[in-house]
Amino acid sequence: MSAPHVSSKINAMPSKSAALSLPIVKISRRGAKHLQDAHVWVYRSDIVSADGVAPGALVAITDERGKFLGTALYSSSSQIAVRMLSSHVVDDLSRLLRDRIQGAISYRERVVSDTDAYRVIFSEADFLPGLIVDRYNDLISIQALTQAIDVEPVRSVVIAELSARLKPVSIAERIDPRIRELEQLPARPSGLIQGEKTSTVVTMNGARFHYNAVEGQKTGSFLDQRENYAAAARFARGEALDVFCYQGGFALHLAQSCSKVTGVDSSRPALEVADRNAALNSREIEWIEANAFDLLRDYADSGRRYDTIVLDPPAFAKSKSNLDTALRGYKELNLRALKMLRPGGILVTCCCSYHVSPAQYLEVVANSARDVHRNLRIVENRGQAKDHPILVNIPETEYLKCIIAYVSN
Repeated sequence: MSAPHVSSKINAMPSKSAALSLPIVKISRRGAKHLQDAHVWVYRSDIVSADGVAPGALVAITDERGKFLGTALYSSSSQIAVRMLSSHVVDDLSRLLRDRIQGAISYRERVVSDTDAYRVIFSEADFLPGLIVDRYNDLISIQALTQAIDVEPVRSVVIAELSARLKPVSIAERIDPRIRELEQLPARPSGLIQGEKTSTVVTMNGARFHYNAVEGQKTGSFLDQRENYAAAARFARGEALDVFCYQGGFALHLAQSCSKVTGVDSSRPALEVADRNAALNSREIEWIEANAFDLLRDYADSGRRYDTIVLDPPAFAKSKSNLDTALRGYKELNLRALKMLRPGGILVTCCCSYHVSPAQYLEVVANSARDVHRNLRIVENRGQAKDHPILVNIPETEYLKCIIAYVSN
């Protein structure tokens, strides 16, 4: 794969000659309008020409008349063909990367507290499209989601800057095989790219968790729920059920305020880590390996009751095409949970599907309550943690919904 053109001073007024020194990608009027509306993506259907542009290249974007619109990263295979970096000319990509990594770290220093595990870089929301970086105590985990971030000159700058500023013992790379296939990147396993340490212990809201840099889902943990864990613990009481508990994030926090906690997940390896986490915190939690839909149906039919129930399922809507199926799945989960909650109980219900809007998910919860004749009062309507910032002009950066509700009747 060819490396992007690396060079960069950012000029206040881009010169035509500077812009033309980069490979040129010409986009349609619709694509240009999308950029004028402050979004940063241009889809492949809006590419008019990209002759001879290498995969992952740094490119100049122009409209159909040749007007310079900005500098971007190009993908030769993704449906998101262009991810904008700047409305100006970028002729020193290395400097731009270093500055934006520094900016992302500075932002976390202002908004993150009570944890040594948090997202350091959140792709477009930190103006570094295609790059995910998470910190777990003395370990760092990175993901390259695009051709441009995966090329060696860019990887080298990113790794060097993270090493210098965060001083981790080890850096691991987490691989998403599906993303690499879509980006036509060579397959490779997850693993360490710097250092030898692969595991550590992290703290969130006073609770401690084992973390392994080369195992588990996503980059190894669900950092976006960290603030919701603490919020749930503030309202939870009595007997609690944590459904889709994974490695026990909600369950360990619920145990701070509940008399009994049960965690349910279909993954035995995840439950084994959850049990180790419970021991690490000197908590007694019951873990059940089961299909959540089957268990909730059986428990609801048999009259099992709880004072607190958490629903934190995986994303059911991977695309718009299966949105209706996803909404039915979310409704079934919420309906069965509401049947099982005692009057005065607390429902914590989450959805991480971007394609399900906050309004749609609230409607799902409301319809579920209506169908089982329960009244809900929303205590908190929450989203992702602050280290997963939402960029106002990029709705795709807002994806997590977390409703905490008080159940009457």
